Amino acid sequence: MKILSSHIKENQIEDFEKGLLLPVMEEFYSIQGEGIHTGKPAWFIRIGGCDVGCEWCDVKESWNPLMHPLLPLDDIINKALIIPSKYVVITGGEPLQFNLNPLCERLHKRQFLLFLETSGSCPLTGDWEWICLSPKKNSPPLPQLYDKANELKIIVSSEEDLQWAKFNAKQVNSNCNLLLQPEWSVKNKILPVVVDFILNNPQWRLSLQTHKYIGIP
Repeated sequence: MKILSSHIKENQIEDFEKGLLLPVMEEFYSIQGEGIHTGKPAWFIRIGGCDVGCEWCDVKESWNPLMHPLLPLDDIINKALIIPSKYVVITGGEPLQFNLNPLCERLHKRQFLLFLETSGSCPLTGDWEWICLSPKKNSPPLPQLYDKANELKIIVSSEEDLQWAKFNAKQVNSNCNLLLQPEWSVKNKILPVVVDFILNNPQWRLSLQTHKYIGIP
């Protein structure tokens, strides 16, 4: 990320570009609240920095990478070693703005299974057991991400988003799981629309943000 590169110390630039330093907003242990893997305990690593800028994003504080400390990979990984689960979710922000190859390599050596949450707007780095692709209209996914996605999760805030869902479903590979998720701030209004659509298009599944319903991170 050029903006971040211009603000870090000269002796850190090489490590940053190699993916040995990453801007981390937060790390926490919780239960996956949405998507295919709902209910699984996992260690979440939220990487700061995003230039997509969804108006309904619920972690806008993640957008500016300069607000979050650059951490060495050992510092990031050592925190994950204390948990009993072997699932790690890399989220953001938009984590693919950064070189994730070294992070994935080191986590795999520790026998972790790695899940990525991405808009797909940047080239793919890292080696993943699962990729959840959540496309955004203002910065659509690259073809490579459509090909690699295990899960397509479309956030629905209006009925028009169902057309966006249909478009993206035609781009992903034939084995990709298709999910529709009501946008949280309008969930009561849009949920009946989503349910009706899924009943008439059974290749789709419903995703709910269960972590928000039960009050966990």
